[in-house]
Amino acid sequence: MDQLLTYLPPTVAKFLQHWDTNVLLITVASFIAWLVWRLVYGRLEVLVEKTRFHWDDLTLAALKTPVSTLIWCWPATVSLGFILQDHMGDKLNWLSTVKLLLVIAIFVWITMRLINNIEEYVLSQQNRDETTVQAVAKVSRLFFIVIGGMTVMQAFGLSLSGLLTFGGVGGLIVGLAAKDLLSNFFGGMMIYFDRPFKVGDWVRSPDRQIEGTVERIGWRMTIIRTFDKRPIYVPNAVFSSIVVENPSRMLNRRINETIGIRYDDAEKVATIVDQIKSMLEKHPDIDAKQTLIVNFNGFGPSTLDLLVYTFTKTVNWIRFHEVKQDVLLQIMDIIHQNDADIAYPTQTLKIEPQSVHAEAQNIIQ
Repeated sequence: MDQLLTYLPPTVAKFLQHWDTNVLLITVASFIAWLVWRLVYGRLEVLVEKTRFHWDDLTLAALKTPVSTLIWCWPATVSLGFILQDHMGDKLNWLSTVKLLLVIAIFVWITMRLINNIEEYVLSQQNRDETTVQAVAKVSRLFFIVIGGMTVMQAFGLSLSGLLTFGGVGGLIVGLAAKDLLSNFFGGMMIYFDRPFKVGDWVRSPDRQIEGTVERIGWRMTIIRTFDKRPIYVPNAVFSSIVVENPSRMLNRRINETIGIRYDDAEKVATIVDQIKSMLEKHPDIDAKQTLIVNFNGFGPSTLDLLVYTFTKTVNWIRFHEVKQDVLLQIMDIIHQNDADIAYPTQTLKIEPQSVHAEAQNIIQ
């Protein structure tokens, strides 16, 4: 390097002699390095778009901004050290710690961006469990943040063994002070691991007035949107002490109806029962493999009651009611085809003839 400087003009040679401590040259070198990175990134972006493997796209996107930040911040830290040393005259040992912290921050930043990109990509795919994906992403982010925090503490000279020992005692104190917060946190973990429900499920609890669609599962609370669009914020610890019903995981929906026939149509009941049962067994939306009951079930005050008990193939709420309507209409047609009719509440008043004659005589007298 010194031999090359001899061929340059004295002014330029003097300027370049201390290039590694010259703030202007360091800044120019940073700009050149940034331009090179932009060119390399653009070339890599074209290459990864041609591959079928999507993870390289996600990784490259996660590197873009953090690497650019490192290219500018690292030389800036070096330049700052030279400027301060010139003014103070002492060597600044803490600048090496700042550089280490910068590297740690850039690493954690890249990791967080990569996790976010992977989470968004996986959630955009079909047939993915949103709750599980979000849980894994949250745990991954928490893990790397803890690792980064411990590395920062070690960079400041703190002993991790002593820190862990202090953390055991301090954790006990914090645990007692924040019992409810921790119970909600671990309640959220149990929801993620046991998976009694996921985002989008319809849930309800017979123990509490909770019913609606799960909108979000957080570390501290779960948001449930009721059917009248009101949000319910339920602490996660509550789910460890109540019964939760998840109708979204039903395999079938049930039709359980009692059909009343007139007493005048008693001789037609057996035929109607057989025809209704045959209709249900052939119905394309009725699951004939499940329990199917059509029977004369009892004598009502003014009706002969028929029990219709069956299950639909669909679990969709709207589609279920469409199927149920079709079944009831067909049952009504079967009853009418047999010259029978559905009963309505009636009362029969029976008057004895002798009583009527005696009452008429009393009126005449």
